[in-house]
Amino acid sequence: MKGRLSQEVKMSRIRASRLIIGIFAAAIVVSSVACQKLNVKTLKANYYFNRGNALFNEKKYPKAIEEYEQAVKYNPNLKEAFRYIGESYKMIYAPGKDSVDNKERGAKALAALNKAYEIDPDNKEIIYSLGDMYDKLHDVSNAEKMYLRIIELEPGNMNNYYIAAEFYKRYSGETKELKQKAEQMYLRRIETDPDAVQGYAYMANYYDNLPTTEFKDKFDRALEYHQRRLRMQPDSAEVLYTIGVNRFNKVYQLQNYLSDAQKAEAANESEKALLKAIEVDPSFANSFAYMKMLYINVHAKIFPEKEGRYLAEADQYGEKFKEAQTRAVERMKLEKELKK
Repeated sequence: MKGRLSQEVKMSRIRASRLIIGIFAAAIVVSSVACQKLNVKTLKANYYFNRGNALFNEKKYPKAIEEYEQAVKYNPNLKEAFRYIGESYKMIYAPGKDSVDNKERGAKALAALNKAYEIDPDNKEIIYSLGDMYDKLHDVSNAEKMYLRIIELEPGNMNNYYIAAEFYKRYSGETKELKQKAEQMYLRRIETDPDAVQGYAYMANYYDNLPTTEFKDKFDRALEYHQRRLRMQPDSAEVLYTIGVNRFNKVYQLQNYLSDAQKAEAANESEKALLKAIEVDPSFANSFAYMKMLYINVHAKIFPEKEGRYLAEADQYGEKFKEAQTRAVERMKLEKELKK
């Protein structure tokens, strides 16, 4: 009796094992078929994506869009395909043009880039491209969110602050708040890396290029950052030249707002910086050009008793400028020949 029961138990276990094996085998077959289908779709998506890339590189953007759209049909999560659909539409979009077709291209570019962003919200290239598209559509609020998101992801990357600052700078004429944000972003760049000379250069350039009619003190504010650069690079002809240009522009652009004493002071500072730049690097041609402009447009008028002398010296600096330019061209030719 026990022997018969033991035999039945054994047979039951064998049948159960066979059933389990059968289930696993069926699952493997189904999984294999699914993987094969997935692989085929992936291959097709990649095929169309690569075709799209080739057309994009040839600047055939409408045809590239067709290939990218085929790619996302086979792989709806192919973020790069969505990104380049957006990039393609962006390339054929004309900012500010109000035609129905153009607005549609802008909307499609935005939709595709937002889809790519939805798939990968931490992708800096996608975020930057999306911010750029919002910028082209003059959607300042959403563009700002994207540029600030990049800084959030990479707070140590100095270039991100510059991108955001330049964005604010483009709209600084629209509101006082945006002008302040531009200034704050340049300052944040300096605070993040106070030893980087470039940060001071960006800040100085920002002030130098503010509207003169609204910011009469812009040249003096810029000078502060030019001088910080000079303390870090005391033998830089480029920095000395920039200071000379800054002082020249102060006199030349604000001549109706400055006293004779203020004009003379700024003119002498310009001359001193430009002469020092020439002493440091006599091959830096632009220093000679600005010396000529300074003597003709500023010194000869501020000091009329010395006008003849300044005009004669201006001609000399003009000749030196031509000579320096000629030497620079010859040097470039020689460098090209040596490379060959």
